[in-house]
Amino acid sequence: MEIQTEMLRKLKTRREGYSLDRAFYVDPGYYRQDLEQIWYRDWLFIGHDCEIPRPGNYFTVQVGEYPVVLVRDRQGAIRALHNSCRHRGSRVCTQHRGSSAKLVCPYHQWTYELDGRLLFARQMPEGFDPAEHSLKAIHCETVGGYIFISLADEPVDFRQFRETVAAYLAPHRLGETKVAFESTIVEKGNWKLVWENNRECYHCAANHPELCRTYPEAPTVTGVQGAMDDPEIGAHWRKCENAGLPSAFRIAPTGQFRMTRMPLINGAESYTMSGQSAVLKPLSPQVNASGIGTLLLFHYPTTWNHILGDHAITFRVLPLGPELTEVTTKWLVNKEAVEGVDYTIEDLTHVWTETNDQDRQIVEENAFGIRSPAYEPGPYSAEHEGGVMQFVEWYSSFMLDRLQGGATHLSRVA
Repeated sequence: MEIQTEMLRKLKTRREGYSLDRAFYVDPGYYRQDLEQIWYRDWLFIGHDCEIPRPGNYFTVQVGEYPVVLVRDRQGAIRALHNSCRHRGSRVCTQHRGSSAKLVCPYHQWTYELDGRLLFARQMPEGFDPAEHSLKAIHCETVGGYIFISLADEPVDFRQFRETVAAYLAPHRLGETKVAFESTIVEKGNWKLVWENNRECYHCAANHPELCRTYPEAPTVTGVQGAMDDPEIGAHWRKCENAGLPSAFRIAPTGQFRMTRMPLINGAESYTMSGQSAVLKPLSPQVNASGIGTLLLFHYPTTWNHILGDHAITFRVLPLGPELTEVTTKWLVNKEAVEGVDYTIEDLTHVWTETNDQDRQIVEENAFGIRSPAYEPGPYSAEHEGGVMQFVEWYSSFMLDRLQGGATHLSRVA
């Protein structure tokens, strides 16, 4: 309770337009509250439908203290389950991904159906009821090829996000893709620093030479203000929407998610060193037109995305500790695209592989400086860092509300 009281005091007295107090980035107690109030209660992007295309396919992920397994059941539904055996708690699925007719705990061979029901438990006493020992289910939703989970007992409503984003994602048919390449890096910095770095391009010219060949540095693109008054962006939206591609800027009333379609620079079609398409086979016929730019989507606290005509790049953020964050990037291509014929991994991934590593270095240097007792919150550039200000405002508002047990308050996860 002392940590909560201290956090509330600092959030209420936070200077608007300035970065957060040092403790929000380094203190283990503050990090614990982030987990409890946000990560264990909000909808989290976990992966894609296409990663588990057939019954028995699964992949695993760790969210804070919770090991989770995502599996497609025999009816084709995607299930999220707590990856903890109901016998003595061992992880049931120990591999990052795989395929299995049943989910079998390697410790004592308790065997579960793909929907989590316990099928077999060897030599248990009379009166033992398998129905009372199924794997615990986690709330799971899918939209446009994306899988989200919520660890809350009673999750917040997913409908608003689904209804807003579905039309933007539908033309790209991400449910009909495959993961061409996956990369995971660990950044030595708090998860909020990872997001703050993502939400501005104030740093891009000096740090991202590969990305700046195709991605606009304009704050109207990365941020959350001014896009509707930019004539170039307005013309791009009209062009795309005339082609049946929803494009206009949309943001949730809470600020938790936003989406918009933005033009690339110099006539670029994709994030490549040449600016040309990285994949010859487009994601779908509807996005085969030239000059559609990139669909930008973020959903706090777990994902930002760049969805183009030829491929999509999705990013997943997961906290590993107060000053440790995992960032997983996946490059999605048409499931019929053939490596070496329609694309090469080097051309497809080079820009963002380099950019991710550059951002890792930036975040780690940022975190290094914030550890200094001499650090104090500094002012953001209203012109260039509006997106960062919006993220910090979202975080502050959510934490204030939840620490005070407000409208978005939910019961703790069991």
